Amino acid sequence: MPNRLAHETSPYLLQHADNPVDWWPWSAEAFEEARRRDVPVLLSVGYSSCHWCHVMAHESFEDDATAALVNEHFVAVKVDREERPDVDAVYMEAVQAATGQGGWPMTVFLTPDAAPFYFGTYFPPEPRHGMPSFPEVLEGVKGAWADRRDEVGEVAERIVKDLAGRSLAYGGDGVPGEEELAQALLGLTREYDATSGGFGGAPKFPPSMTLEFLLRLHARTGSEGALQMASDTCEAMARGGIYDQLGGGFARYAVDRAWVVPHFEKMLYDNALLCRVYAHLWKVTGSDLARRVALETADFLVRELRTPEGGFASALDADSDDGTGRHVEGAYYAWTPEQLTEVLGAEDAALAAAHYGVTEDGTFEHGSSVLQLPQEAGPADADRIASIAARLLAAREERERPGRDDKVVAAWNGLAIAALAETGALFDRPDLVERATEAADLLVRVHMDESARLTRTSKDGRAGTNAGVLEDYADVAEGFLALAAVTGEGAWLEFAGFLLDLVIDRFTAEGGALYDTAHDAEALIRRPQDPTDNAAPSGWTAAAGALLSYAAHTGSEAHRAAAEGALGVVKALGPRAPRFIGWGLAVSEALLDGPREIAVVGAPGDEAFRELRRTALLATAPGAVLAFGAPDSEEFPLLKDRPLVAGAPAAYVCRHFTCDAPVTDPAELRRKI
Repeated sequence: MPNRLAHETSPYLLQHADNPVDWWPWSAEAFEEARRRDVPVLLSVGYSSCHWCHVMAHESFEDDATAALVNEHFVAVKVDREERPDVDAVYMEAVQAATGQGGWPMTVFLTPDAAPFYFGTYFPPEPRHGMPSFPEVLEGVKGAWADRRDEVGEVAERIVKDLAGRSLAYGGDGVPGEEELAQALLGLTREYDATSGGFGGAPKFPPSMTLEFLLRLHARTGSEGALQMASDTCEAMARGGIYDQLGGGFARYAVDRAWVVPHFEKMLYDNALLCRVYAHLWKVTGSDLARRVALETADFLVRELRTPEGGFASALDADSDDGTGRHVEGAYYAWTPEQLTEVLGAEDAALAAAHYGVTEDGTFEHGSSVLQLPQEAGPADADRIASIAARLLAAREERERPGRDDKVVAAWNGLAIAALAETGALFDRPDLVERATEAADLLVRVHMDESARLTRTSKDGRAGTNAGVLEDYADVAEGFLALAAVTGEGAWLEFAGFLLDLVIDRFTAEGGALYDTAHDAEALIRRPQDPTDNAAPSGWTAAAGALLSYAAHTGSEAHRAAAEGALGVVKALGPRAPRFIGWGLAVSEALLDGPREIAVVGAPGDEAFRELRRTALLATAPGAVLAFGAPDSEEFPLLKDRPLVAGAPAAYVCRHFTCDAPVTDPAELRRKI
């Protein structure tokens, strides 16, 4: 019989709707039930594409004996971390403080007042690798609750008090300048992997936000070292197994330092961010590889993650059926030499194995290999390789596909809108701009209410019940600003303004610090607040970037001041931990550069106008904003009082509150931006 999760919209929660565990969604009623029964709460947090979440579910939550133990002595609450990042952040902070590490699945035991007192992540069904079994943990917590209640209460009180005392000093006065950004570059240089690209060792994550900083720093200063690190990392990732050589798109991370074997789930946010990075790398270098990867990643987003309503799904699972009824990680993507021969015949299989690095021993598990592009030179016969790739992709389509998490997360859709809008504009792919516009329309229709408040998620065109958090407002505003710049439709600038006004009104603390939840959001044991960029830009740094761009478009002093206040934290953290505040550093580059404001005026059908607009789109100046349209148009503030020059289309460039004389020559505009 289904439990209470059967009525939820989260695909992750629905995966547990038929568990024998009597799950509750996160709700006041669940904690009231724990109070009524005088039992602790078992909080289990995960997400749909999390491999070890599936393992623990199968081993423990689908087991009748374990479920009976849970149901008798606990109120079990299941949370999708992607729907409730605030709940996840608060308890993850407690787990990391108590154990020194964290991850998912996250398993936390709480009092009926939601105070945590015992923590863990994955627990096996029987003791192994020094870990207690999950039944042992349940018995231990049950015994402590029954026999040592005072001790449990003291632990919980101490943890809550410790968390409450962690309010963040945002880094003092002032914004980061030349010195802090140079120190950040030096720090990245020290951690750079000169052999394989990227930073640090295994596991290795795509450093999309750090790459954006390096590209912007190069554009501002001419630093060849910054560009080299960015371009070499992008090439290493694109040639590695972390990139899907047949279907495009990136996996979450590589388990090794050379990008060979990925953890196979594909996330919307990674691919949106990386699509944009490769498009920006192409702007700087003209690299064919960067162009190809940007477009293939954009096409992957549209082909495999777009929902019928026009939004973008959250993720594809790592696991799928390997053809024997077993769900195996990477089964959809890996190949053996025998499988190549079966699809291609012996001769083409030998070429494919050499081209994609498929070996007899395998680079992955059970003699299978993850496809890579290990060779430096291009293929001798490009048409033959293209035919091989097409046949392998068609054969792969016959395999059971990994599961898809169909919920639409506002923040990540904002990132996808920005990526698709810019990639479509740069590479003359109006279809990609259309897909970005359709996703933006969905966010306005389904996620935004009449006062511009956002709902975090939707599914099947139906809004969820969870309020948007700071990253939703910031990333959606970022997407709308990018869409405004490439479509020339000022309505998207207006929508971004509505969202950013709410950021200032509802998320900002004294001195420019930002909270992840609104002033009137559900009260948790601590109000979450984190400026560090992790898998995606933090709400804090994303808000700083969107506020700065909006201020450049409108001249709003309030929005610029809010952006500068938020960037104080980058002054503090940038020199010390540059890998963990990459987007904050990228925004700081934009602030240091102005950012430049570009207005192009003319008639849409005029070839000279189109050439000036194209030149403006290719600007590499950090954080440059663009408005284009008819002279003196009211569509954008930057077009006001901007006439033609001697009857010809013209471009106006301003920075640091100072404007240059208008130009009509694209070459002259190129020099300015």
